[in-house]
Amino acid sequence: MGTIVNGTAIVLGSLIGLLIRRGVPERMESACMKMLGLSVFIIGMNGVIVSMISVGEDGALHDSGSLLLIASLVIGTVVGEALRLEERLNQGGKKIEQRFGKEGFAKGFINGALIYCVGAMAIVGALNDGLYGDSSTLFVKAMLDGICSVILASTLGYGVLFSAIPVMIYQGGITLFAGALSPFMSGELRGDICMVGYAIVTCIGVNFLEFTNIKTANLLPALVVPILYRTVPPLVTGLLPA
Repeated sequence: MGTIVNGTAIVLGSLIGLLIRRGVPERMESACMKMLGLSVFIIGMNGVIVSMISVGEDGALHDSGSLLLIASLVIGTVVGEALRLEERLNQGGKKIEQRFGKEGFAKGFINGALIYCVGAMAIVGALNDGLYGDSSTLFVKAMLDGICSVILASTLGYGVLFSAIPVMIYQGGITLFAGALSPFMSGELRGDICMVGYAIVTCIGVNFLEFTNIKTANLLPALVVPILYRTVPPLVTGLLPA
């Protein structure tokens, strides 16, 4: 139920944003895009910092995960570039644009899906929904995503509307297989995935500010690196003779 409500909120918010977009002048749209980029950048940086910084028993701040973050982004970029993920997604988006006569589908779809799917609320909320039937976290996320979709759709277009699909698949999959995934989703692994994910969100904010063009879709394989880092060594150790 939580994922269904979340997806519905994104769709409704996107429809409102698309209606608003029709009456927005181009100069105002450009200004809103930059402010959106700044907001997304700050949200991403906050998520990275929260994931990396912890308070010790002595009250001092401790950071961890720096090397894992660097390795994840570098390895993810290499794999993403080799697979040409950004190019393939853009090609798919262009075909949809040509079919329906709409521009900007790929940009809205990719950025919307990344922003909605990345974060602790998506993982924890979906796990709680599947394990305990507690949808409260996803209900809160639905409200936040609904508001965000209004802003995103008003600036990025109708591609944001369809970003509800990967959210439904991603969160719904975690909910359906929560029993099997729960033992592997330790606090450390969850924190590592969120750390890398929020770093990708930060890159989205940089793109909106138009300083440079980072191929964020090519960074998606980076999310797999923390999973391999946390699960493969223990499995290998368990297979070795005592």
